[in-house]
Amino acid sequence: MTVQGNSRQTFCSRRDFLRSTCRGTATLAFAGVAARSLWAGPGGKNAKRNIVLVLSDDHRYDFMGFMTESPAFLETPNMDRMAQQGAHLANAFVSTSLCSPSRASILTGQYMHHHRIVDNQRPAPEDTVFFPQYLQKAGYQTAFIGKWHMGHENDSPRPGFDHWAGFKGQGTYLNPTLNINNQRRTFQGYTTDVLTDQALTWLKDGRDARQPFFLYLSFKAVHYPFQPAERHKGRYGKAEVKRPETMANTERNYQTQPHWVRERRYSIHGVDHMETGQYDNDPVPSFDELYKQYCETVHGLDENLGRVLKYLDETGLSKSTLVIYMGDNGFALGEHGFYDKRDAFEESIRVPMLAYAPGLIEPGTKVKQMVQNIDIAPTMLAAAGVQLPKTAGMDGQSFLPLLRGKSIKWRDHILYEYYWEWNFPATPTVFAIRTKRYKYIFYQGIWDHDGFYDLQTDPHERHNLINVPAYAEQIAAMKKQLFDELEASGGLDIPVRRPLGERLDQRKNKR
Repeated sequence: MTVQGNSRQTFCSRRDFLRSTCRGTATLAFAGVAARSLWAGPGGKNAKRNIVLVLSDDHRYDFMGFMTESPAFLETPNMDRMAQQGAHLANAFVSTSLCSPSRASILTGQYMHHHRIVDNQRPAPEDTVFFPQYLQKAGYQTAFIGKWHMGHENDSPRPGFDHWAGFKGQGTYLNPTLNINNQRRTFQGYTTDVLTDQALTWLKDGRDARQPFFLYLSFKAVHYPFQPAERHKGRYGKAEVKRPETMANTERNYQTQPHWVRERRYSIHGVDHMETGQYDNDPVPSFDELYKQYCETVHGLDENLGRVLKYLDETGLSKSTLVIYMGDNGFALGEHGFYDKRDAFEESIRVPMLAYAPGLIEPGTKVKQMVQNIDIAPTMLAAAGVQLPKTAGMDGQSFLPLLRGKSIKWRDHILYEYYWEWNFPATPTVFAIRTKRYKYIFYQGIWDHDGFYDLQTDPHERHNLINVPAYAEQIAAMKKQLFDELEASGGLDIPVRRPLGERLDQRKNKR
């Protein structure tokens, strides 16, 4: 599939995929020299590593116990252990902060404007190729368990997985119904526990131990409405919630921001929307309760991550396995008057990312380079020693050398894109470019001003510098770079989709 306009051909269609594999699976199975030297397992230098990818939903980057910004009461001992005994990728970002587009970027290694999965309502194009398909061709057993979401109400098995246990849409936090290889079963219990049970069952009994494996465990947690396990309800009930500085509806917080930012306070994704719930039966709880329930749900997620790590350690599998934990996008909890994601502020686009591989990753490794969700697919394939055909068209690159402390050429900026949704119209189309220090945000299709922030002096992005003359030259340069790169790769061909699903556009009155 090609993108119209000036874009390059970046899609790997199913036809291209099959053609490339027909030339011989050996092409895919051969590892590059760098991959062999970095990831040779106990079985010899050409051994392929097992891979476990654990994905959470809406887990923000700083809500892990070892992070200085984390709430003091939040307990995440297993994430803390992964950081201590493995690697913390401290500057991990998504290219689109929305469930389906981000998950598609993880699985394809492509920006949203290449894979074309732009909202949560529709399935992936039929010719989409996911990286586990390459792993299958290289001799891996593959399993998917949990939330897929691309194709909201479809839970049927997707290409690339030998074993499938998924649910429809967002699923539920209790008593989930899973489609297990085209047989639906309802399980009693807390969904995060149930999904982990399924993952451990497959690891123990569902695979051929003579083959390398890839397990993709995709949790519903901690997606709204945040619902902790019964055993964790009220765990943080007496905790003090510290509200972010930019949450207050004051002139100081909004005097330089685009007008839409303040207006979003009164949308379904704003704190002033939830605070009127007692008057109109809005299901959103008070902010403090929302915050505490979020933390309790994160704690349960961490507990189940620990179950997976414990099994790998106790069986010795961790010595030949790479485990990656990450969130599919960030989540605002009061910042700028928001809850939710979609926008290009830090709380929305940054995600937690941890890597664990005893004997291969030096304990306490901290990767400071900016990595993105588009880097996951090439990293997984490099760990497996899979040589990609040129038709794959991935936008990301492998960060395996960074995990080993190697010095390699790496990006000095990231790109971000989000397309306005008919279902949630409060957030406009967003294009952004972020360097280590500065961020420029362009808002498309709205009569407003753009954003420019100095993240070093203003990490909370309170002061928009877009109209400060001293920055005019730098703003112009970043704007040009953003649009040059988007145009070169077809990113300016924005698709317009037919309205589909529920429109949640109610606006609360300003108080």
